[in-house]
This record gives sequence, C-alpha cells and structure tokens, in this order.
Amino acid sequence: MNQNEKAKAFGALHRKGDPVVLYNIWDAGTAKAVADAGAKALATGSWSVAAAHGYADGEKLPMSVLVETAKSITAAVDLPLSVDFEGAYSAEAESAAANVAKLVEVGAIGINFEDQVLGGDGLYPIARQAARIRAIREMAERKNIPFFINARTDLFLAESDLSKHAGLVDEAIERGKAYAAAGGSGFFVPGLIDPALIEKICAASPLPVNIMMRTGAPDVKALARLGVGRVSYGPGPYRSIMEKLKQEAAAIYSPL
Repeated sequence: MNQNEKAKAFGALHRKGDPVVLYNIWDAGTAKAVADAGAKALATGSWSVAAAHGYADGEKLPMSVLVETAKSITAAVDLPLSVDFEGAYSAEAESAAANVAKLVEVGAIGINFEDQVLGGDGLYPIARQAARIRAIREMAERKNIPFFINARTDLFLAESDLSKHAGLVDEAIERGKAYAAAGGSGFFVPGLIDPALIEKICAASPLPVNIMMRTGAPDVKALARLGVGRVSYGPGPYRSIMEKLKQEAAAIYSPL
C-alpha cells in the first residue's frame, strides 16, 4: 500500500462496536514483532518511545529523534503507522501543523494529539485546541492525505480521583464535538475506565472513541459492547517487556 492507501485503511479500521486494537510499540524491532503477531496497524506510545531513548515523557524526547524513529518503523514494516505526537511540540497552531508535516514526510498516517498544556497548567481552551486541530487538518488536505488525527483530551487522565470522572463527561463530550468539527478523526479519552461513562461518551461522540487499557478498565470485548472504536495499550507493553528483561537479567547476575 502507498501512504494514502494506508491512511484510508487505518481510518476504516475504526468501527464503533468493533474496535481496532493497537498494542503500542516504540521502535522498528517492536513494530516487526507486533506486525508478525497479526496486527493490522501500528501505533507508538510517547511514554514508551521516550523511555526507550532514556527520556521522560512530556516532549522531553527531541522531536528529531521521534521523527527518525517513525521513519525507521515505516521503512521496516508495511503497515499503517500512527505516532503519539503529544502536543506536536508547539503551542501555536501553524508551527504544530508544520511539525506534524515532518511525520507525514516519513510515512506516518496519523497522530495522537492532546489538549494538555505541556510545560504549563491544565488544558487548552476548547476553541484554541480546535484551531490547532484545524491547522493540522488543513496541512493534511494540502498534501491530499486522509490523515488520522486522534484528538485526545486529558480531562480524565489529569483527575486521579475516579469518583470525579462523572462530573467531567459533559465537558469531554463538548470537547469531542468541537474537535470533530475542527477536523479530528477520533476522540481519545485516556484515564477513563468506568463502563457507564464510556458508553455515554461513545453514544454522544461523532468520532470513534479510543480507550486506553489500564488496571480496572473493561476488557476489549466489553469495550466493544460499549461502542468503543479503538483500544490502545499506552505504556503497558513497554513496562511489561522491561520488567521481564529485568527479571531475566537478575537471574543471570544474582549470586549463585
């Protein structure tokens, strides 16, 4: 498939009630392993890519390293690749879009794009985040590619008290609708695990909803019944592999 065909195929995988499952990767090696396991598409996780290069999450990884990582993955595996691009390394709409264009140039067909103010406090106002999404969409249209913008809200991830999540749903729905109108392709609500709240957002969202697997989250079959269109695993795969690596190394280095 060429890049345009990959972008179309990736978008078509997002079906309400029949979600695409993305087991997040962080380099070409893990991309090959997940592809060989039967994945239909690939997605990086920002936390994992940063950790694999010795950096913390939150755009601490140099953007040039991330772009090169994306390039190595698209060169190694012939599957659609979505890149977790955090806030696109810019608060400004036009420069964010220019940064995303660098990922398009190396073969990526989608991004996660979050509304958290990295290096600041809270979330961008809805109108400003919508403008940032719109600039990315306009860039993609100029390149004639149906680029998948997975518009992420950090409302739930930022609130560790799960009992307060119900009070955030109305704003989440408002953000999802605004992001859709601005050109978003999917709506990502990491941190949300309550089945009733997930179902409510899926019912109200004009975009396929992405849920991130974490402790306490429903399993994939249950999420499908709730109307979810995409399931991802975030930093879970990286943490699992690193723990196994440490255990195996400890068995070798521990005193006999």
